[in-house]
Amino acid sequence: MESYGINAIIESRNIRILAADTKEITETARKFHDLYPTANAALGRVMAIAALMAMNLKDEGEKIQISINGNGPLGTVFVEAKSSGDIKGFVGDPSVYLKYNDSSKLAVGLAVGTDGYLKVTRFSNEIPFTSQVEIQTGEIGDDFAYYFALSEQVPSIVACGVLVDIDYSTKSSGALIAQLLPGHKEEDIVYLEEVQKRLRPVSTLLDEGMKIEEIIFEYFPEAKILEKRKLQYRCDCNRDRFLKGLLTLNDKDLDEVLKDDDIIIKCEFCNKTYHFSKEDIQRYRNV
Repeated sequence: MESYGINAIIESRNIRILAADTKEITETARKFHDLYPTANAALGRVMAIAALMAMNLKDEGEKIQISINGNGPLGTVFVEAKSSGDIKGFVGDPSVYLKYNDSSKLAVGLAVGTDGYLKVTRFSNEIPFTSQVEIQTGEIGDDFAYYFALSEQVPSIVACGVLVDIDYSTKSSGALIAQLLPGHKEEDIVYLEEVQKRLRPVSTLLDEGMKIEEIIFEYFPEAKILEKRKLQYRCDCNRDRFLKGLLTLNDKDLDEVLKDDDIIIKCEFCNKTYHFSKEDIQRYRNV
């Protein structure tokens, strides 16, 4: 099944709801990067939330980049999401597999760590704007709820999860964000708090066979769906882009690169490898 996101609203409650089934995206990333379960869960959670945040982008070509590094064994989790629905990402160490001893659940918080920052960069007309908050738990959902409250002053429910099968493949993956809109009242806050108390893990609900629309109506029966958008893992790397990147190096660094007969560059998002000869670089260098 294709990954997709839903944009919905409850006008009477001043609440916006974003939710997505991202199993296909998460599984594609797992295959590209040969992710172990905890690394898969961490990247999948961030990609799901990034996809939802990108649904709020207004103009074609806009994008967001999310970087999370809590100095845990996973290293950096980096994700880019575009308004078109294209998502891509990677983790520093794809071979991380940690579980909590008391529950046997994947220990995403331990893998990410809490000594660092969650950074969100928005690109509008290629102009970046970055905001950041300190990581709270490393579990991703809690950290984004904190980010929305502190950086955007928007009280939010953030639920995200990934279930991994015994063969390391992705069983389910998804996220839900519910946010209070300007003009909300005290009873709207209470309503959202009550929903949060009842909300079961999104990944569990998806694994049980529920669709994203059904999950939204289960917890927000008054919701009105505004948009359904296809989401996909897509890397837009190409040979020319990497070549231009090489040519941005200063002369000293470029001369060092040219000591090798075969210059090899691997894309961090899709692991595709590009080969450049000295002649390739010299030809463009002298243009």
